[in-house]
Amino acid sequence: MSRIAKSPISLPKGTEVKIDGQMVSAKGPKGSLEIKAHNQVGITQEDGSLTVSPTKDDKQSWAMAGTFRALINNMVTGVSQGFSKKLELVGVGYRAQAKGKVLNLNLGFSHPVDYPVPEGIEIATPSATEIVVSGCDKQRVGQVAAEIRAYRPPEPYKGKGVRYSDEYVARKEAKKK
Repeated sequence: MSRIAKSPISLPKGTEVKIDGQMVSAKGPKGSLEIKAHNQVGITQEDGSLTVSPTKDDKQSWAMAGTFRALINNMVTGVSQGFSKKLELVGVGYRAQAKGKVLNLNLGFSHPVDYPVPEGIEIATPSATEIVVSGCDKQRVGQVAAEIRAYRPPEPYKGKGVRYSDEYVARKEAKKK
Protein backbone atom coordinates (compact mmCIF):
# COMPACT_ATOMS: atom_id res chain seq x y z
CA MET A 1 0.00 0.00 0.00
CA SER A 2 1.36 3.42 -0.95
CA ARG A 3 2.11 5.72 1.97
CA ILE A 4 2.89 8.56 -0.45
CA ALA A 5 -0.68 8.59 -1.78
CA LYS A 6 -2.10 9.09 1.71
CA SER A 7 -0.53 12.51 2.28
CA PRO A 8 -2.41 15.51 0.84
CA ILE A 9 -0.86 18.06 -1.54
CA SER A 10 -0.99 21.59 -0.14
CA LEU A 11 -1.52 24.35 -2.69
CA PRO A 12 0.72 27.42 -2.31
CA LYS A 13 -0.68 30.95 -2.65
CA GLY A 14 -1.01 32.11 -6.26
CA THR A 15 -1.45 28.56 -7.58
CA GLU A 16 -4.80 27.36 -8.88
CA VAL A 17 -5.66 23.78 -9.78
CA LYS A 18 -8.64 22.69 -11.89
CA ILE A 19 -9.92 19.12 -12.00
CA ASP A 20 -12.06 18.18 -15.02
CA GLY A 21 -12.77 14.45 -14.89
CA GLN A 22 -9.34 12.83 -15.16
CA MET A 23 -7.59 16.00 -16.43
CA VAL A 24 -5.72 18.00 -13.78
CA SER A 25 -4.34 21.41 -14.73
CA ALA A 26 -2.25 23.71 -12.56
CA LYS A 27 -1.54 27.37 -13.17
CA GLY A 28 0.89 29.57 -11.28
CA PRO A 29 3.44 32.37 -11.61
CA LYS A 30 5.98 30.16 -13.45
CA GLY A 31 3.56 28.78 -16.04
CA SER A 32 0.86 26.17 -16.46
CA LEU A 33 0.91 22.38 -16.76
CA GLU A 34 -1.65 19.63 -17.15
CA ILE A 35 -1.75 15.87 -16.78
CA LYS A 36 -4.31 13.14 -17.47
CA ALA A 37 -4.72 10.92 -14.41
CA HIS A 38 -5.07 7.15 -14.66
CA ASN A 39 -8.60 5.76 -14.44
CA GLN A 40 -7.68 3.86 -11.22
CA VAL A 41 -7.02 7.18 -9.46
CA GLY A 42 -9.53 9.63 -7.98
CA ILE A 43 -8.54 13.24 -7.22
CA THR A 44 -10.48 15.56 -4.92
CA GLN A 45 -9.87 19.21 -4.06
CA GLU A 46 -10.94 20.78 -0.78
CA ASP A 47 -9.94 24.14 0.74
CA GLY A 48 -6.30 24.55 -0.29
CA SER A 49 -5.28 20.92 -0.69
CA LEU A 50 -5.56 18.02 -3.12
CA THR A 51 -6.12 14.41 -2.14
CA VAL A 52 -5.25 11.49 -4.41
CA SER A 53 -6.90 8.14 -3.70
CA PRO A 54 -7.26 4.81 -5.52
CA THR A 55 -10.67 3.86 -6.91
CA LYS A 56 -10.18 0.18 -5.98
CA ASP A 57 -8.40 -1.29 -2.96
CA ASP A 58 -5.80 -3.41 -4.73
CA LYS A 59 -2.02 -3.15 -4.99
CA GLN A 60 -1.85 -1.65 -8.50
CA SER A 61 -4.42 1.05 -7.71
CA TRP A 62 -2.46 2.13 -4.63
CA ALA A 63 0.74 2.19 -6.71
CA MET A 64 -0.93 4.37 -9.36
CA ALA A 65 -2.30 6.67 -6.66
CA GLY A 66 1.20 7.14 -5.22
CA THR A 67 2.66 7.78 -8.68
CA PHE A 68 0.05 10.35 -9.64
CA ARG A 69 0.26 12.03 -6.23
CA ALA A 70 4.01 12.55 -6.85
CA LEU A 71 3.42 13.75 -10.44
CA ILE A 72 0.73 16.24 -9.37
CA ASN A 73 2.90 17.45 -6.47
CA ASN A 74 5.78 18.05 -8.93
CA MET A 75 3.35 19.90 -11.19
CA VAL A 76 2.18 22.18 -8.36
CA THR A 77 5.77 22.81 -7.21
CA GLY A 78 6.84 23.51 -10.79
CA VAL A 79 4.21 26.16 -11.51
CA SER A 80 4.81 27.88 -8.16
CA GLN A 81 8.61 27.66 -7.68
CA GLY A 82 10.02 25.97 -10.80
CA PHE A 83 12.86 23.48 -11.12
CA SER A 84 16.47 23.94 -12.17
CA LYS A 85 19.54 21.82 -12.86
CA LYS A 86 23.06 23.16 -12.88
CA LEU A 87 25.72 21.76 -15.22
CA GLU A 88 29.48 22.40 -15.17
CA LEU A 89 31.94 22.17 -18.05
CA VAL A 90 35.34 20.80 -17.04
CA GLY A 91 38.15 20.85 -19.59
CA VAL A 92 40.53 23.23 -21.31
CA GLY A 93 38.62 25.36 -23.84
CA TYR A 94 35.20 23.98 -22.87
CA ARG A 95 32.73 26.88 -23.03
CA ALA A 96 29.00 27.48 -23.21
CA GLN A 97 27.11 30.54 -24.36
CA ALA A 98 23.34 31.04 -24.49
CA LYS A 99 22.24 33.03 -27.56
CA GLY A 100 18.47 33.49 -27.58
CA LYS A 101 16.88 30.09 -28.24
CA VAL A 102 20.20 28.34 -28.97
CA LEU A 103 22.89 27.09 -26.59
CA ASN A 104 26.33 27.21 -28.21
CA LEU A 105 28.78 24.64 -26.78
CA ASN A 106 32.52 24.29 -27.42
CA LEU A 107 33.38 20.83 -26.10
CA GLY A 108 36.69 20.00 -27.74
CA PHE A 109 35.19 18.83 -31.02
CA SER A 110 36.38 20.22 -34.37
CA HIS A 111 33.10 22.14 -34.55
CA PRO A 112 30.87 23.98 -32.07
CA VAL A 113 27.67 22.22 -30.99
CA ASP A 114 24.41 24.20 -31.20
CA TYR A 115 21.63 22.90 -28.94
CA PRO A 116 18.14 24.32 -29.74
CA VAL A 117 16.36 25.20 -26.49
CA PRO A 118 12.90 23.53 -26.30
CA GLU A 119 9.74 25.52 -25.59
CA GLY A 120 9.08 26.08 -21.87
CA ILE A 121 12.75 25.70 -20.89
CA GLU A 122 15.13 28.53 -20.05
CA ILE A 123 18.90 28.14 -20.26
CA ALA A 124 21.26 30.63 -18.64
CA THR A 125 25.06 30.74 -18.64
CA PRO A 126 26.22 32.72 -15.57
CA SER A 127 29.83 31.99 -16.52
CA ALA A 128 31.51 30.36 -19.52
CA THR A 129 31.73 26.99 -17.73
CA GLU A 130 28.29 26.91 -16.04
CA ILE A 131 24.88 26.13 -17.52
CA VAL A 132 21.62 26.50 -15.59
CA VAL A 133 18.59 24.74 -17.08
CA SER A 134 15.27 25.85 -15.55
CA GLY A 135 11.56 25.47 -16.19
CA CYS A 136 8.27 24.45 -14.60
CA ASP A 137 8.19 20.81 -15.82
CA LYS A 138 10.55 18.65 -13.76
CA GLN A 139 10.75 15.88 -16.35
CA ARG A 140 11.60 18.23 -19.23
CA VAL A 141 14.23 20.11 -17.21
CA GLY A 142 15.93 16.81 -16.36
CA GLN A 143 15.67 15.58 -19.95
CA VAL A 144 17.23 18.76 -21.39
CA ALA A 145 20.05 18.62 -18.83
CA ALA A 146 20.67 14.95 -19.70
CA GLU A 147 20.74 15.74 -23.45
CA ILE A 148 23.31 18.51 -22.93
CA ARG A 149 25.40 16.23 -20.71
CA ALA A 150 25.24 13.46 -23.34
CA TYR A 151 27.28 15.52 -25.83
CA ARG A 152 30.41 14.97 -23.70
CA PRO A 153 29.86 12.95 -20.51
CA PRO A 154 32.67 13.15 -17.92
CA GLU A 155 35.45 10.68 -18.57
CA PRO A 156 37.10 8.82 -15.66
CA TYR A 157 40.80 9.62 -16.31
CA LYS A 158 40.97 13.43 -16.35
CA GLY A 159 37.35 14.17 -15.42
CA LYS A 160 36.80 16.27 -18.55
CA GLY A 161 33.28 16.74 -19.88
CA VAL A 162 29.86 18.08 -18.97
CA ARG A 163 28.71 17.10 -15.48
CA TYR A 164 25.96 17.96 -13.04
CA SER A 165 27.14 20.35 -10.33
CA ASP A 166 26.54 17.77 -7.59
CA GLU A 167 27.85 14.78 -9.58
CA TYR A 168 30.78 12.75 -8.31
CA VAL A 169 33.05 11.43 -11.05
CA ALA A 170 34.99 8.32 -10.00
CA ARG A 171 38.55 8.81 -11.21
CA LYS A 172 40.74 5.98 -12.47
CA GLU A 173 44.48 5.75 -12.27
CA ALA A 174 46.36 5.94 -15.56
CA LYS A 175 48.12 2.87 -16.97
CA LYS A 176 51.66 2.38 -15.66
CA LYS A 177 54.65 1.13 -17.64
